[in-house]
Amino acid sequence: MFFMEILYDDNCIVVCVKDPGVLSEAGGMPGLLKSRTGAGDIFCVHRLDRAVGGVMVYAKTAEAAAKLSAAVSDRRLKKEYLAVAEGEVAESGTYRDLLFHDVRKNKTFVVDRVRKGVKEAVLDFRRMGYESGLSLVYITLRTGRSHQIRVQFASRKTPLAGDGKYGAFRREPPLALWSYSLSFPHPVTGETMSFRHSPPPISPWNIFDVP
Repeated sequence: MFFMEILYDDNCIVVCVKDPGVLSEAGGMPGLLKSRTGAGDIFCVHRLDRAVGGVMVYAKTAEAAAKLSAAVSDRRLKKEYLAVAEGEVAESGTYRDLLFHDVRKNKTFVVDRVRKGVKEAVLDFRRMGYESGLSLVYITLRTGRSHQIRVQFASRKTPLAGDGKYGAFRREPPLALWSYSLSFPHPVTGETMSFRHSPPPISPWNIFDVP
């Protein structure tokens, strides 16, 4: 894969490409980034599922971490994804669901009413291609819930390729979900920082003309 490619590095942040299979927080990326950059501290301010790869930003100082965390809360940190879903996804649209994450099972479910632990999940999507029974989808998250993209597509009978947890027919890895684009205000200068990185040219990504 990419072996943690670094896209940007300064005194307070580092932007990198996380490989699938690596933890985004404790015991994973922070330790690797310390080794690669020589930073004394690495703070995780947003997460990706272990099976998901792509662009992430980490803070090198507590102050930067606080400001990036505020940007996450205020939705000024914007995340866009690419996914390959089984079946023919609609050309474009918005998915809005109530989700409940079962911590014991580490699995998220779509539910039909608000109760304790239930949160609204919203995403926008656009289909970019359809080949061999698979859809290449561009996704913009409006909320960030555990397994959100995976369960919202699976609940519409178009699970992500490689996602056996949520009912994909094609269960062998990799999970076809990729953090493609990330933008956020720099915690010191306030400048808008934007980064993107394509997924690896392996199956099932390689059957599409991925941007």
